Amino acid sequence: MVIVGRRSSLLLLVGDVAALAVALYVTLALRYLTLPGPTALAPYLAPFTFLFALWLLVFYSAGLYGKQLALFPSRVPNTLIGAQITNVVFATIFFFLIPVFGIAPKTILVLYLAVSLALIFLWRLALYPRLPVPRTRERLTLIAEGPEAEELCAEVNRNPRYGIELVLQYPGDRQVTLSSQAVRFEDMYEEVFDRIPLSELERAWFGKHVSAHDTAWYAVAKRAIDILGGVVMGLITLVLIPFIFIANRVEGRGPLFLRQERFGRYGTRMRVYKFRSMMKDIAASGEWVHEGENRVTKVGSFLRTTSLDEFPQCINILKGEISLIGPRNDILGLGERLAELLPYYMERYAVVPGITGWAQINQQYEQGNLSPQSVEETKVRLAYDFYYLKHRSLGLDLIIALKTIKRMFFRVSSW
Repeated sequence: MVIVGRRSSLLLLVGDVAALAVALYVTLALRYLTLPGPTALAPYLAPFTFLFALWLLVFYSAGLYGKQLALFPSRVPNTLIGAQITNVVFATIFFFLIPVFGIAPKTILVLYLAVSLALIFLWRLALYPRLPVPRTRERLTLIAEGPEAEELCAEVNRNPRYGIELVLQYPGDRQVTLSSQAVRFEDMYEEVFDRIPLSELERAWFGKHVSAHDTAWYAVAKRAIDILGGVVMGLITLVLIPFIFIANRVEGRGPLFLRQERFGRYGTRMRVYKFRSMMKDIAASGEWVHEGENRVTKVGSFLRTTSLDEFPQCINILKGEISLIGPRNDILGLGERLAELLPYYMERYAVVPGITGWAQINQQYEQGNLSPQSVEETKVRLAYDFYYLKHRSLGLDLIIALKTIKRMFFRVSSW
């Protein structure tokens, strides 16, 4: 049984820091064949502290402190290998190519990479899973009904690593004996799935949990980050234009950019430009990709996989119409169609929409799709969007940014 939750994440973090620190000590001992004292350690503290922070950031963005890997330990080795490969690349760049982080001799860095890798694997795969934890599962009563309640119970009860067992009691059912403690359905659902149960929504929920105004410091910081990101995206777009134009011409005829009318904050309209990724430049009509004859081009598939097709929206970011992070906005036709089918759908536009968001880093779509292609998939996206509206903060935005970079990297690496 594996410890899960915030306690698990903190324990993993402490163990990782200890493994990295011990690896430095062992490396110096092996290199100089003597136990290093404070004087021998001093020159390495600053550069390796930077290395530790960078590596832990990579671990975090790879999900090594998330509950999903704690609940499914079989996924840890591959994730850990991928994270460590990335760390080796970063270490090489900073210590070999940037003089300010120079370490002499370079043998120490190479030796440290090998030792730290061995210790991290020893801690993560051998020691941590064997830590003693309570074997009994606490029984909790969940007073709720409906498909989402059944989904929650099935998820928790079939996996003993959660450490609890849920007893589902329908409201008004007096035949079920209450356990020692009852739990709120919405809180438990959020904790397990990181999204809001749509069945619990009513108008008062938005008044309680979704403020129309952010705190001043968050709004200023978010806008500053958007401007910086918009400028960087704009520069990259200018560099890419000739290459994408030539690639499109080789594959076939058609415009370089696609113009779309999309929803903005509070349901306003805006015009955005993207690199064309479809065979035809057809105005959005409310169809999903699979519903029409228009198909993604080979160049367009690469642009979508790398998210480069979104970069021309730097103009909208600089204008303040779109943020780097927020609920993904819809083209008008499809958005109007979804608003008719799903209650409270337009409430997701209570904040400035974004290019990437909580749903984009958490939701798994059908094979080959990078966005919802059905009403059912859109419901799940909506549940993630409302979670973001409730919990939005600079910290959550940072998590989304790191995991977006991670997802882009793995898309490219598997292309």
